[in-house]
Amino acid sequence: MVAFVIPTLMASFAAAHCEMPCGIYTDSLRFSMMREDADTIEKAMNEITNLERKKPVQHHQLVRWIDTKEDHANKVQEIVSQYFLTQRIHEDNKNYVDQLKVLHQLLVTAMKCKQSTDLSNVKKLRDLIQTFEGLYFEKKGKR
Repeated sequence: MVAFVIPTLMASFAAAHCEMPCGIYTDSLRFSMMREDADTIEKAMNEITNLERKKPVQHHQLVRWIDTKEDHANKVQEIVSQYFLTQRIHEDNKNYVDQLKVLHQLLVTAMKCKQSTDLSNVKKLRDLIQTFEGLYFEKKGKR
């Protein structure tokens, strides 16, 4: 008889306070990534609008740009929820409540970016990223 060892079972017993190992990720990089996602969403919206005007409609290209817009809005939501909300924002942060409010607005605005090609949503997304960045890097101070 051959015995199999499943190494992943051992990992399930490890205790940690966050999902990802500490020290691997850079907070400022998350903000750069979200800004890049906003830029890509804006480009996708512009391309979608231009493609909708062409006759005949180029359905394949249109779908690809819609998928790109959705993907980058999802990436913003992933960073907000999986990185900041679950790992980096803590109740003892000086700006805890304000951070939560802005993060919620970021999630909703990213969702609105998926639903339309309204460029005002991208502007709001960028403004919220900037607002949250200011609040976040003040987090070192406690109440």
